[in-house]
Amino acid sequence: MSATLTSAAASAPRSGTRSGTPARVCAVTMLVGIGAGLGGMSLALLLHAIQHIAFGYSLDRVVGDESFLQGVSAASGMRRVAVLAVCGVVAGCGWWVVYRFGRPLISIRQAVKAEDPRMPVGSTLGHALLQIVTVALGSPLGREVAPREIGSLWAGWLSHWAGLSPQQSRLMVACGAGAGLAAVYNVPLGGGVFVLEVLLGSFSLPNAAAALASSSIAAVVAWVGLGDESQYHVPHLVLSGGLIAWSVLCGPIFGVAAYAFTRLTTRARAGAPRDWRLPLLSLLNFLVLGGFAMVFPQLLGNGKGPAQLAFDSSVTMGLAAALLVLKVALQASSLRAGAEGGLLTPGLSDGALLAVLLGGIWSAIWPGTPVGAFALIGAAAFLAASMKMPLTAIVLMAEFTHIEHDFMIPMLLAVAGSVCASRWCEQVASAPRAQTAPTGTAGVPQA
Repeated sequence: MSATLTSAAASAPRSGTRSGTPARVCAVTMLVGIGAGLGGMSLALLLHAIQHIAFGYSLDRVVGDESFLQGVSAASGMRRVAVLAVCGVVAGCGWWVVYRFGRPLISIRQAVKAEDPRMPVGSTLGHALLQIVTVALGSPLGREVAPREIGSLWAGWLSHWAGLSPQQSRLMVACGAGAGLAAVYNVPLGGGVFVLEVLLGSFSLPNAAAALASSSIAAVVAWVGLGDESQYHVPHLVLSGGLIAWSVLCGPIFGVAAYAFTRLTTRARAGAPRDWRLPLLSLLNFLVLGGFAMVFPQLLGNGKGPAQLAFDSSVTMGLAAALLVLKVALQASSLRAGAEGGLLTPGLSDGALLAVLLGGIWSAIWPGTPVGAFALIGAAAFLAASMKMPLTAIVLMAEFTHIEHDFMIPMLLAVAGSVCASRWCEQVASAPRAQTAPTGTAGVPQA
């Protein structure tokens, strides 16, 4: 493996002559996995501890049998509002401090492309911790970005200290992000595929060796504190012809919905304030969320609870419709108010709820398929299109749920239709701008 890890760096142009030896690259790869595993495990334990204290459940165990949704549902309505008020203050003041006094944040994608991929320590740590704390207090955004940032932060500085080349360092930063994802969700293959498909855009042997090794190490390290657990527990489901037909017909619907969701959240995030308005808007947003949570406790958190209800066939069409509309609106409003977080689990949950609605309609025509089967397929299709990562979405769903092999057929069909429809929407949206672009004398658009 040592030869493959360094061959790409040796063949690619780089500034300067600094380059790590094969043994050094292998050592850094292992240390990246260990560090990302410890970081992801620590963030997950912190999240559970804050959740238990804030909503008053499972106080004797950090990782207990009682789920977050069960704990929130058992808490009083006023306690939910109070916790969300605290969340608003923490989010607004916390991110204002990061933007006002910290060094400019560098995203993982920016670091992977930079000549020097090191990320600022203080700002990145603050940014990651705020995501974990706010999600634990009920923010509807995801927690998966924080462990990825910690893994990339560790990998960037470790690569610098080890004297790796810029190309090798960028590979390690990408591996750190995938390893953080693998650790917090126990998805070693998903973490590796995420690095290759999303961050590097290359499935070369050197990249694959580093990505899979670091993600596997991180997942095993995280078992120490989190155990070898699946994210979702799915009952036995039987594949049917009706489900396959539904997957083919409804896959494009998930693609269109995912495209709209991406446009909405992108605009919301782009319009978020970073000045004195941030604390005020954040507090107002989370107070509104707390008010809705008095009636719908399922709205709190990153969406894992509603997704599990959908997979268990334990949510009605009426409740699914209400949760879907409110969750999407609150996810967008939270981003617009200045809160930060991922959209992986929120997108998965939204896709599952949308699938409950489409599956319920389909069952009136072709009965016999459990709602949970629709939810599994819809979650994968929506996640694939909204995050632009079809292969990663399929692998993540397989590791999240440990679904049976037969269910890969409708899942692949739905993901294919979803991604194609989302891409078509992007082309249609960009067509008017291409037609109105200024042209030169030969009719060719000017750069």
